Amino acid sequence: MKARLLIFPAVAAAMLVSGVVLRAQDIDATQGRAIITVLPKHDKAPAPSVSPDDIKLTVDGKPAKITSLLASQGPKANIEFVILIDDTARSSIGIQLSDIVHFIQALPLNARVSLGYMEYGSVQMVTPLTHDRTAVIKGLRLPGGVSYSNGSPYFCLSELAKHWPSSDRTALREVLMITDGIDDYERRFDPEDPYVQSAIQDATQARLVVYTLYWHGRGDPGSSSYVGNGGQNLLVEVSSATGGFSYWEGFGNPVTFEPFLADLNHRLRNQYEMTFTSPYSGKETTASVRFKLDKSDARATAPQQVFLYHPNSAPVD
Repeated sequence: MKARLLIFPAVAAAMLVSGVVLRAQDIDATQGRAIITVLPKHDKAPAPSVSPDDIKLTVDGKPAKITSLLASQGPKANIEFVILIDDTARSSIGIQLSDIVHFIQALPLNARVSLGYMEYGSVQMVTPLTHDRTAVIKGLRLPGGVSYSNGSPYFCLSELAKHWPSSDRTALREVLMITDGIDDYERRFDPEDPYVQSAIQDATQARLVVYTLYWHGRGDPGSSSYVGNGGQNLLVEVSSATGGFSYWEGFGNPVTFEPFLADLNHRLRNQYEMTFTSPYSGKETTASVRFKLDKSDARATAPQQVFLYHPNSAPVD
């Protein structure tokens, strides 16, 4: 299973320990929240124990102060999870639907789930966020779009971020995008693609963690390895920026989704929410963050960007 960056460096990450809470609030500081995934360095090892002393956190290059470290793990994890399927995906994705069903059934019991199809730059939601897994599974179908009808999957991600189907500010908001990642408005690879950057900005402000799974679209058998490679890299860029993970298998479609989705479910069960403060910039803004973890038995995935807001104002949804 391959799930690594093709061109961009992966984020070196961070982490924290369940249940540790440090109270600090400064009127001259902005506040931020980040979802971080911590796994043992070796797959069969127990989950590592990490303390705030193991972490160095900077925001826009300046030291930040951790104010709380809370675990969101196990069957009671408060997760809202949306699966987005590109409606231009090749119909051979039908052989993967059973893997998606098993993934939905295996999600933490307290997680609320929804399903949507990416069509013409928007998201057609099949269900609201719900604990009813059967209702979500009934919404699964073969993609019905025509070649190139989607335009840009990043329009769809932006729309979902701006119209997230819940107002629960305590939930961890997670997304899985199944798409080839190709932006039909800019088919050559451009790491500064404005639609990708807007999607990252919108997802960051909405506090989304975005996972991506590469699957060819109908209009593009790859077109060329260059175009397919570019789509994969854009998906990696989105996942890395938001603290998610990107799954792919060479330039072809994976034989099965099962190992990818099993890894994703494992990640969802090993997440933590961290809040922190940093010097006040005078406005709510998106900032770059760096996490450094000094722990030999742990590996972590963290976002590259976070949304900062003044402590006296609520996060923007």
